[in-house]
Amino acid sequence: MQKILFLGDSITDANRNWKPYTKGLGEGYVHIIANELEKSAFHYHIINKGHDGFTVPALLRMLEQDCILQEPDYVSILVGINDVGISLNTKITLKEQGFFNNYTQLVLRVQQYTKARIICMSPFIFPCPQEYYSWIPEVKYAQACVQKPAAANNLSFIPLHDRLNESAARYGYREITTDGIHLTMRGHEILAEAWLNCFYSFTRNT
Repeated sequence: MQKILFLGDSITDANRNWKPYTKGLGEGYVHIIANELEKSAFHYHIINKGHDGFTVPALLRMLEQDCILQEPDYVSILVGINDVGISLNTKITLKEQGFFNNYTQLVLRVQQYTKARIICMSPFIFPCPQEYYSWIPEVKYAQACVQKPAAANNLSFIPLHDRLNESAARYGYREITTDGIHLTMRGHEILAEAWLNCFYSFTRNT
C-alpha cells in the first residue's frame, strides 16, 4: 500500500480535525482525491497533514513529525497564501521573508529524508472581494518561487492560481471561492481534478 501525504494550510486542512466523518481527511480536495483513488486497482493510504494558518516556515518546523517520520511514497505541497497575507499586512515582502529559500529548503528536505515523489502546487487568490486584487503580484511571485525548485528538481508542478481563476472567469467567482481565499466544494473539485490528472500522468509512466 503506497502512502500519499498532503502538506499545507487551511485549504488542505479543510476542517480535518473537526469533522469525524471524514476520518481525518477534511471536507476538501484531499477527501475528494481519497474517494477517487478508492476506485483504483491500487491501494493508497491517504494522510492529511494540513494545518490552518500554516506558512512555509511552519511547514519546515513540523516537517519531521508531519512528513519524514510518516515515510510517504508521495508528498503533495500546497502552501503560500498565508505568507502572502503576512507580506500584505506587514509590508515585509515575500523576498524579504526568504520565501524562495524556505520553499526550496522544504523541497530539498523532503527529497533528502524520504523517497517520495513530490507534487508542488502554487498558492492562489481571487480578486473577489476586490481588495484581494492587490495580493496578485505577490501570489504570482510565490508561484514563480514554487515553480523554480520544482523545475530544477524535476518535480510535478500545478499552477493553481491560473487554473482556478480561469474556472472562476468561466463559472463565476461565487461558484469557486467562498471568500476570495478559500474554496467552495466546486473549487475543491477543480483542484482535485488537477491534482489527479498530474498524479495519473506520472504513475502511468512509472
